[in-house]
Amino acid sequence: MNGLFGWLGGAAANSGRIHQAMLDALSEQTALGAIFFGVHPTTASPAPTPHSAYRDGGLVAALAGRVIWKEPALADLAAQRGNHAALAHAYRTRGDKCIQGIGGHFSLAVLDIEKNIALLAVDRIGAYPLCYSATRTRAGRLGSDADVVKAHPNVGGTLSTQSLYSYMYFHMIPSPDTVYRDIKKLEPAQLLHFEGGRIHLSYYWQPEFKDDARANTAALQDELLKTLRDSVRRCDPDDSTGAFLSGGTDSSTVSGMLAGLQPKPAKTYSIGFSQEGYDEISYARIASRQFKTEQHEYYVTPKDVAEAFPKVARAYDEPFGNSSAIPTYFCAQLAQRDGTRILLAGDGGDELFGGNARYAKQKVFDAYHHVPQWLRSALIEPLFVGLPFAKWLPPTRKIRSYIEQARMPMPDRMESYNYLQRTDPLGMFNPDFIAQCDTQHPLTQLRDTWNRAPSQSLLNRMLFLDWKVTLADNDLRKVNRMCALSGVEVRYPMLDDELLNFSARVPPNLKLKGLKLRYFYKRSLAIFLPGEIINKKKHGFGLPFGEWLKTSPELQDVVHTNLRSFKARGLLQEQFIDNLIIAHRDGHAAYYGTLIWMFAMLEQWFQQHKVSP
Repeated sequence: MNGLFGWLGGAAANSGRIHQAMLDALSEQTALGAIFFGVHPTTASPAPTPHSAYRDGGLVAALAGRVIWKEPALADLAAQRGNHAALAHAYRTRGDKCIQGIGGHFSLAVLDIEKNIALLAVDRIGAYPLCYSATRTRAGRLGSDADVVKAHPNVGGTLSTQSLYSYMYFHMIPSPDTVYRDIKKLEPAQLLHFEGGRIHLSYYWQPEFKDDARANTAALQDELLKTLRDSVRRCDPDDSTGAFLSGGTDSSTVSGMLAGLQPKPAKTYSIGFSQEGYDEISYARIASRQFKTEQHEYYVTPKDVAEAFPKVARAYDEPFGNSSAIPTYFCAQLAQRDGTRILLAGDGGDELFGGNARYAKQKVFDAYHHVPQWLRSALIEPLFVGLPFAKWLPPTRKIRSYIEQARMPMPDRMESYNYLQRTDPLGMFNPDFIAQCDTQHPLTQLRDTWNRAPSQSLLNRMLFLDWKVTLADNDLRKVNRMCALSGVEVRYPMLDDELLNFSARVPPNLKLKGLKLRYFYKRSLAIFLPGEIINKKKHGFGLPFGEWLKTSPELQDVVHTNLRSFKARGLLQEQFIDNLIIAHRDGHAAYYGTLIWMFAMLEQWFQQHKVSP
């Protein structure tokens, strides 16, 4: 089928039926409409900002999220008749180029019945996902949830073996793939144009990174503070708005900016753990005192994790193995019970301004490439890599390891820690399963994004890669779904369009000065944030799952039951699971606990979604 509705909603000879198929596909009366406009089947809570499809003659326009119209005329039309009317008007006058006038966080679809054209797009950072059926031989569907696209009888739900491998590699499934063979999802800033039976994909936006080291630092610092305030203001906070507060730099910044915009004390929400090395409540309290917020706290327990385990698996339309979804869920629940309707999250600051430890680590490795090639080839590598003794003597062994990693190309080098890069696939996977997988596919995906980065700077290219893989494919998916499960809306001021553009103008030598992470950001915020938070080590929102699994009967029962069931599915060698449990018991609890969580969650996802590989 090569017609528009052969792709989106089922072909029909009668034009009236086609029109009705169009309206049905984008109506809130259908399951698809419910998902596309923000309601997830795992929760009865309505979408915080529900939308309906809009018909304007031969056009149907649908839009979810929070749009910022860049042109006054479109903003006025949206204020008078709604965002959908503005979208339809923009498309009529500009076609695909209408996307250039739309900012904010959104997903959208425009269907042109008369011309047999469809346009789909998501925002620059991928905060609002959008899935579509990719088969060319059967009719399909679109929606922000792969489960709903799969439910259409002309799509089906055959699992992708390759995507299951990608999940075990990344602990999530990066776009454009989904767990289903015939369903894809758009990447950040991606536009899909369907016409004449063909799908054309393009990127409508790229950041304009400034690689030059020269900059007026004082002026940039003033601009950062103003842009941060404006980005929080553009989230339209009201009396029902609160903020996640982990005690880190970003959540503290967002909480402080929110507090400055509200006449009453801002509400902030924090999660703690009774486990040494994981609890940061003390830093959250420092920020709360500084900004005089109304602080709310909850300590997650192993029993909480065991009880939430099936809920989390059921909530995601694809397998998702990031265990920090658990504290996010309980934090969002805490806010919802307190009457908070909107939560501001601090996600994105590390990926905009250079705050992850891997940025400094890769800079150290990159320094090797500044050593003259003749010296590396004639002396260093023959001495430390070529000679047998270099493997055994502790000083030379470290140098050898450094050289071997430094010689790896980027972005492959960043995955050298990955368990699947460090083990023999034939010793881990069932031969029948691994024979169907391209084990290089995950690295190919990373390379494709890396090579698309509009920068020659090592740091900026790592940031660009993280915008997709760490943010859109992982962190935003985590926070979005856990907030939806709890019945609250989440907004991301640190990923505001203007702040994205501003961060790209900050030279990389200021973002990462020497090996000092977030140098420019911390220096700029030194007058705003407490010194204890500026100077603290990066921690994150991690769950002490690996430690708790050693001592909690509740967790052991849930996890080991799931591992036994997963072992029977035949994806992995049975002995591998047994060895993994022993390695966790006797070795690094956090490292092996991460793998155990990922496999157990995959099994629970199979069970909750009633699918099998």
